[in-house]
Amino acid sequence: MAGQANAAPVIIKRKKVIVGGGHHGGAWKVAYADFVTAMMAFFMLMWLLNATTEKQRKGIADYFNPTVPINRISGGGDGAFFGDSVLSEQTYAQNGTGASASLPTEDRQARGDAAGGPRQASAEDLRVIAEVEKALAGRSGESMTMQRLLRHVVTRVTDEGLVIELYDLPGAPLFQGDTADATPLTEALADVLSDVLASATNKVAVAGHVRAYPVPLAESPVWDLSSRRAQAVHKLITAAGLDDGRFERVVGHADRKPATADPTALRNNRIEVILLRKDT
Repeated sequence: MAGQANAAPVIIKRKKVIVGGGHHGGAWKVAYADFVTAMMAFFMLMWLLNATTEKQRKGIADYFNPTVPINRISGGGDGAFFGDSVLSEQTYAQNGTGASASLPTEDRQARGDAAGGPRQASAEDLRVIAEVEKALAGRSGESMTMQRLLRHVVTRVTDEGLVIELYDLPGAPLFQGDTADATPLTEALADVLSDVLASATNKVAVAGHVRAYPVPLAESPVWDLSSRRAQAVHKLITAAGLDDGRFERVVGHADRKPATADPTALRNNRIEVILLRKDT
C-alpha cells in the first residue's frame, strides 16, 4: 500500500488534430477597412469645408448633383408615333415647355428660344460692372464708420446686371419701423451709391422688398410699403447727385421674393439698386 501511495500521478494529454487550414473569421478585417475608409472620407470632408470658399463648395456640390438631359424640342411629325405632341402646331418642330411660335409667352424660358440659356454680357458691360463693384468694395477701407456702413451691402452679378443689395441688420434698420422714413444709415448709403454709380452711364433700377407679417392682416401693407421704400431710396440717390434720367424703373415686390427660407426674417427687409446691362 505504501508503494502505491508514492506512485507518480498519471497525466493524460489529449491532442486536437486540425485537418486543413480551416476558417479564421476574417470578417473583422472588412469591417475595419470600411471604418478606415469612412474616417478618411470624413476628414477629407472636414478639410474641404475649412479650405474652400462658398463658391468652391457650391461647385463641388454641383459636380455630384445628378443631371438628367431633357430634349425641349418635339419632333412635330404627322401622327402619334412620328413625334407629334401637344407642343406641336401643324407639323413643325416646336421649342419650349408650354408655348410655341404661334402662341408665345413673355417668358423667354417658356418660349424656349433657340439661343438657350442666359445672354452673355458684353465686354463693356462686364468692365463697367467690375469697376463699380470694385469701387464700392474699396470704400470699406476708408474708415471704421464706412466699414460698419457697408455691412448692410452685398453685391451679386445677375442677367440684369450688378445688383447692390441694402438690407436691415438687427438694431440697425434702413427705415424707421414699418414706414418708408429712411434712417441716417440709409441716407449715408444713398450718398455712397450716388457717387459710385456716377462713374457709369448704364441705367439704374430700384426694387423694394419687405418681410412677410407673421399673422394674416385684413389689409396687408407690404405692397404699398415696398413701393414707398423703393421710391424713398430713389429720391435719396437723386438728391445726392445722380441724374434722375438714369433710372429705368422703381418698383416694389412686397414679400413675394424672400431672401431667406423664413419669409418673416428681418433679412428680407431690403432694397435692391441694380446697375442694368445696356443690352437688357
